[in-house]
Amino acid sequence: MQIPGELRYSSDHEWAKATNGVVRIGITDYAQDALGDVVFVELPKIGTTVKAGATLGEVESTKSVSEVYSPVGGTVSAVNDSLTAAPESVNSDPYGEGWICEITTTSSDDFDALLDAAGYQALTNNRP
Repeated sequence: MQIPGELRYSSDHEWAKATNGVVRIGITDYAQDALGDVVFVELPKIGTTVKAGATLGEVESTKSVSEVYSPVGGTVSAVNDSLTAAPESVNSDPYGEGWICEITTTSSDDFDALLDAAGYQALTNNRP
């Protein structure tokens, strides 16, 4: 299982990468593996304001449907439209082409509160 060291993680299995007040979000390798083959991704609408922990959308797989939660608060400023035609990118490249959206934040507090790679590793090692 991949857990890139430069990212932050939520306990709900989303990853976050901050660049100049914009946070790119996706689901972790652990989450995509648990879901199985992703067949559909419901993306949030650009301009939507979200709070940390709020639902952003859903990822549907051949096994189940799982909600995607925002690890940070802010405004959705970009979505990965390519997932409409190629939702399997979430499985094949969860930290790259499989990103879900970007959120513009006004504070780094939510991001700073997320787990680092070691914390996320500890969380997933304790899962059944």
